[in-house]
Amino acid sequence: MDPLGARSQFVEVQNLHTWDQPELMEEGEEKGEGDVALLNCTAIVNTSNETLTDKNPISDSIHRHAGPELRDELLKLKGCRTGEAKMTEGFNLAARFIIHTVGPKYKAKYRTAAESSLYSCYRNVMQLAKEHTMVSVGFCVISTTKRGYPLEDATHIAFRTVRRFLENHGESIEAVVFAVSDAEEVVYKKLLPLYYPRSKDEERASLPLLPADIGNSEGEPVVPERQIRITEKPGSVEDDSEDESLELGLGLVGNHAFARMEGDVDKQRKQILQGHLSEAAQQKQHQRNYNRWLCRARAEDLSDIAALKALYQTGVDMCGRTVMVVVGRNIPVTLIDMEKALLYFIHVMDHITVKEYVMVYFHTLTGEHNHLDTDFLKKLYDIVDIKFKKNLRAFYFVHPTFRSKVSAWFFTTFSVSGIKEKVHHIENLQQLFACILPEQIDIPPFVLEYDARVSPIQTLPSPSI
Repeated sequence: MDPLGARSQFVEVQNLHTWDQPELMEEGEEKGEGDVALLNCTAIVNTSNETLTDKNPISDSIHRHAGPELRDELLKLKGCRTGEAKMTEGFNLAARFIIHTVGPKYKAKYRTAAESSLYSCYRNVMQLAKEHTMVSVGFCVISTTKRGYPLEDATHIAFRTVRRFLENHGESIEAVVFAVSDAEEVVYKKLLPLYYPRSKDEERASLPLLPADIGNSEGEPVVPERQIRITEKPGSVEDDSEDESLELGLGLVGNHAFARMEGDVDKQRKQILQGHLSEAAQQKQHQRNYNRWLCRARAEDLSDIAALKALYQTGVDMCGRTVMVVVGRNIPVTLIDMEKALLYFIHVMDHITVKEYVMVYFHTLTGEHNHLDTDFLKKLYDIVDIKFKKNLRAFYFVHPTFRSKVSAWFFTTFSVSGIKEKVHHIENLQQLFACILPEQIDIPPFVLEYDARVSPIQTLPSPSI
């Protein structure tokens, strides 16, 4: 059993292993690998002192590559307390941001305080990354040699804290990189399999390295003397429920990809390209990709797309299924960011598609500038979760033209599978009302006017639902 309560598999430890994350880069490799200042991450971490003026190889390299503006910006921060983290721009670095933190000075008699402070460093860095929806973070070794922290103890805290955060809060973070020196690399390589095992064999082999204190559910060091213990009746004999609750707590690791053991991800990607990956593995890869898009959709400002009123929820159809409406004329394809449109679709539809639903697309009075090309539709189809396709019961194509009918036939026949039989061409609203009552659907006024003008009232056969 994974000693921390879940099996986690991470890829590529550069030139060393193949983990999913975190990556490990050692100093002295070609092209500056191992130098955290050169990482192309959303943010990198700088370890400094409380005045943010520390002279150490890591800070020196970051300042050298970032340029003089960084020093001016640090003066405005007015220092940083031990265990805290503050952020600046990356200036001339490849990284967009720099997160500055202050590691503790280690003394054996104040070990508990040092452990708590070092935990806070890593935790606060990760918290800033989450708050700013960062995709990747590059860590240096925060506990520098000059501060005297035992390297192996510090590495346990680093790996444990990052892992717990990713399990519980790391939905938006796709990559974590540790940049280490040659001396640090040996310890990091030894402990990575303990916290991010790739197989049961690695789990078993790493168990002897497990420290006595594995922290709480957030990775924070546990100090028994500071814990408040409340019993139901004072003076009563305690049972073993505390041990049981601890075991339960260790098992609550969340649904993030970091909390699942997986095989070599580089190998999986190669197998995908070669068509050799199993169906289950492909589904897992697809789900991970969709979750990334969903995290982006939840984090990004999509108010400009929402203002178009091109996609909205209305009532229910005759079978009680949710009705979603798409208004083609409200989609100015040539004027908007179509990737943001895709994100908005995912954001709106994710909770709708957990159960059966139908879609109504009004093709009414659309022009060339409103037509979604097949490449975009194929990309959308490939990205969305399986529930989108499984729970879609009908797609009503209202007021189609001959050209749109031909395009829809080709798309559903040759580009995608499984939805051709769900597409129904609706010539007028009376036919639509046979499936969805008028009071259950909000129809744009221009659609009503067009239908009244071109479609005489008559009874037409309704599509099969």
